[in-house]
This record gives sequence, structure tokens and C-alpha cells, in this order.
Amino acid sequence: MKIVDLRPGLQVLHPQYGLGDVKLLTEKTAEILFNEGRKTLTEDLVAELKPAEPRARLEGLEKPLRDLIAEVVEATTEKLNLVLDKDEFSPQLAPRWVGGKIIIYPNDPALVNKEVELEVFFRKIVLVRDYLRVLEQKINSHPKLNDAERVELQYYITKSYGSLTTFNLLFKEKEQTF
Repeated sequence: MKIVDLRPGLQVLHPQYGLGDVKLLTEKTAEILFNEGRKTLTEDLVAELKPAEPRARLEGLEKPLRDLIAEVVEATTEKLNLVLDKDEFSPQLAPRWVGGKIIIYPNDPALVNKEVELEVFFRKIVLVRDYLRVLEQKINSHPKLNDAERVELQYYITKSYGSLTTFNLLFKEKEQTF
């Protein structure tokens, strides 16, 4: 490799030092953090480096594949968020609740009531459901949990879903409920 091909954060392989992360670049040197410590490599030692991660080239664009994928995912997510906010696949509040409020009355009449718009409350309920789904996936794919531990943790997630069924009446589409 050449110094111009490097960038901070790039993972590289050196035949003597092993796997390292590029930290700092100058015109003639590259500072790389290897497992055994930081090394400043000159152009001749940089020539021995190989990329330690896949790369992609698109119409004259060359960058680490990890960076390209991250950019694509970020752009896709931004576009999907715009679509999902308006899309029928995103859980929607049932029409009868649109514009509604939840009013919480404290026991002490000297205290002020708390009002929450139902759209805000509904979004938070949907987020809790989505976070539970992610947690469930992480538990099921965790390499250090045995089956008994997975079943025990899954039990608590199932109970949480059960508690959230109270809010099913807020959903427009029945198949999007808990």
C-alpha cells in the first residue's frame, strides 16, 4: 500500500506487527496502533501493509467496504424513516384516538394534572415494543447464554409483551398489536 491509500481508522495487516488501526498520517509516515503498541511506519514499511478489511470500488470511488456500507445504510435509514413515518407499514394510531389526550390526575388536588398527547404516548409504546424485539433477538443470538438462561429471559420479555396488550386498542391495524 501507499500512504495516500491510508486513512485514519482503516484496519491494516503488517507481516511483522499483525493487525493494526491507522491513527495518524503525514506525507511520509503513518502512525498505526498494533496490538503490541503504536508504530510509526515510513513509506517502505507502509508498502508491506495490506488492507485488513474488504474494499469496494465504484466508478472511480475507492474506500473501505465498511465505510461504504455504513454510508448506504445511513442514507437508506434516513429515507426509510421519512417513508415509515407516513407509510402504512409503520404502526399507526387508530383514527378514533387521533388528537386525543391522556390526562393523569394526582390524588392531591393541589397538584397539577399531567396531559400527554395520545400520538406521543403511542409512539413511546411502539418504541418499547421495538426495543423488546431487539432485546429478544440479542438474547436469542447471544453466544454465552445457555438454553435455560434464554428461556428464563424470554419469559420476562413475554410477560412484558403481555402487560403491553392493554394498549392494543390504540393500534389502527390489528396485526400490528402486541
